[in-house]
Amino acid sequence: MAGGGMVDAKGGARAHLYEYRITPYFVFACIVGSLGGSLFGYDLGVSGGVTSMDDFLKEFFPSIYQRKQEHLKETDYCKYDNQILTLFTSSLYLAALVSTFGASHITRTKGRRASILCGSVSFFLGAILNASAQNIAMLILGRILLGIGIGFGNQAVPLYLSEMAPSKIRGAVNQLFQLTTCLGILVANFVNYGVERIHPWGWRLSLGLAAVPATVMFVGGLFLPETPNSLVEQGRLEEGRRILEKVRGTPKVEAEFQDLVDASNAAKAIKNPFRNLLARKNRPQLVLGAIGIPAFQQLTGNNSILFYAPVIFQSLGFGSRASLYSSIITSAALVVAALISMAFVDKFGRRAFFLEAGCELIFCFVAVAITLALKFGEGKSIPKGTSIFLVIVICLFVLAYGRSWGPLGWLVPSELFPLETRSAGQSMVVCVNMLFTALIAQCFLASLCHLKYGIFLLFAALIFIMTCFIYFLLPETKQVPIEEIYLLWQSHWFWKRYCTPQDDHEAHHVKP
Repeated sequence: MAGGGMVDAKGGARAHLYEYRITPYFVFACIVGSLGGSLFGYDLGVSGGVTSMDDFLKEFFPSIYQRKQEHLKETDYCKYDNQILTLFTSSLYLAALVSTFGASHITRTKGRRASILCGSVSFFLGAILNASAQNIAMLILGRILLGIGIGFGNQAVPLYLSEMAPSKIRGAVNQLFQLTTCLGILVANFVNYGVERIHPWGWRLSLGLAAVPATVMFVGGLFLPETPNSLVEQGRLEEGRRILEKVRGTPKVEAEFQDLVDASNAAKAIKNPFRNLLARKNRPQLVLGAIGIPAFQQLTGNNSILFYAPVIFQSLGFGSRASLYSSIITSAALVVAALISMAFVDKFGRRAFFLEAGCELIFCFVAVAITLALKFGEGKSIPKGTSIFLVIVICLFVLAYGRSWGPLGWLVPSELFPLETRSAGQSMVVCVNMLFTALIAQCFLASLCHLKYGIFLLFAALIFIMTCFIYFLLPETKQVPIEEIYLLWQSHWFWKRYCTPQDDHEAHHVKP
């Protein structure tokens, strides 16, 4: 398969012949491979906590520290409004955006394992540089190295997990990436809570500990097997067959191995997958998978809450320790949500999770906006009861997001692309996701300052739009073989005008 996509290479005609057993070898490969999510998650969790620590602000952003102490001179919403401070966060995602295309090339030509190792090295170097930073330039450079690591990880890890997993449990195994991301966020918030009282270098420890998961990922990566798909793609057929037998725990892999060979030959027949992605017959995948879903995943506002949860809670009147503690609660809710999604998404379906959670997300943001409009203003502190209510509502929001747009924002696009555009499609998914992540990170605190509680109403409106987008345009993909997804477009009320049976037949029967 071409690198960069979550590839399901099984052929529909032989899928019933696939055999597998869950072996320790397979479990080890999935656990180590999924650690890439912990890098992404740890950074999501640690960034907001560090940017709310007084020692960090005094050393690099003294004007913000001064403003933070002067509650009555301006609206509390604006305490952290500083574009350089938000650049500290968003520079990582801009670097990840650019690096994902280089990662795609390495993933395709050198293998998934190579990209995982490259990502862990870059993330390690970025963590060390951030922990030892003496000026803002060192901080930003460290963030760029972290971003390169995340770009490689987000490109290779979902693909690695998808290719290693037996088709019948691919959905659950894919979501290990989301689970480790959530666990990384939770651990980061515990770390922030623990080091916040270590003066004046606690923030350095918090940033530097990012090197730990990177080290574990690198050392584990040295022992990881390459995926059979990648080995076949590189022409190493005998080795690919041997690894497939070892991963599946049985020598009876002829049907699956032949499908890997056939799919690889078909993918190689497409000379320009990016141009092919723009073809009329691929319009549903372009609009839904490559652009719509990854962009909307960030426009839910969830990552803004994860980036800046400690900052938000401090802005809302919580003390420094209380804000970090509240962030731990919300990140724990995210882990619970990921487990719920893993357990039930193949039973209830993708659309059901998207639509039901969308209603919850709208309710939560409206509730937060109304509460802040009534209870929060210049120089006012929020009553304890109201503070508890806000934490509960935000936890409900995270629970809803964590079982819908969080994991499904990665899973559903991987199901939509046909084989010949899956590589280009996954590159587009990561690129669009990181672009909107960076934009939200850069703009959120300024928007919080200028729109005040209206920012939460804006997110509620966006969630309403994206829920309608899913309701009208996304067909249910639950239990539909990935090779037969194209049939859904032919019977869909809107997409059938773009996808004629003849076009899709030709698209899915490419000769090597």
